Amino acid sequence: MMRRPCAIGFAAPPEIDAKLREAAACYDDTERAEELLWTALKADPQCLGSYFSLYKFYFYKRMLNEAEGVALLGLGTAARLGGFDPDWKKLDARSADWKRVDAPQHFFLFTLKALAFMRLRLGYAKESHAILAKLQELDPHDSVGASVIRDLAAVNH
Repeated sequence: MMRRPCAIGFAAPPEIDAKLREAAACYDDTERAEELLWTALKADPQCLGSYFSLYKFYFYKRMLNEAEGVALLGLGTAARLGGFDPDWKKLDARSADWKRVDAPQHFFLFTLKALAFMRLRLGYAKESHAILAKLQELDPHDSVGASVIRDLAAVNH
């Protein structure tokens, strides 16, 4: 099956890509866009781009609890696909090849950064700082840009 690039470098089958594009096109119709995003996710639960699209949708709609829930689902899927523990607290530099940007672990790092930002916005600064510290350990070269959230967290601390 031919896969097109989708969010953050991952590929989506054409039918999933079409749903994600349709959802983006009807963003202002929250109910319809949400339905399309969930349809895409359920059609291919291993397509990491669907998790990304759905948690970003919820985040931009200021539905932070929903965004957080989808991000956690995405972290679990990325961990299964990458063969490492889904509990970020248990991970270290040896848990995966964290430098690979074409693998589920990059999505995991990117989504962990998003989770840190969500937790910060939800008022859980301590948890956000813990996630950011873990990101610094796993991604010392800051390939996912966690330093931006770290700087924001330091200002809001």
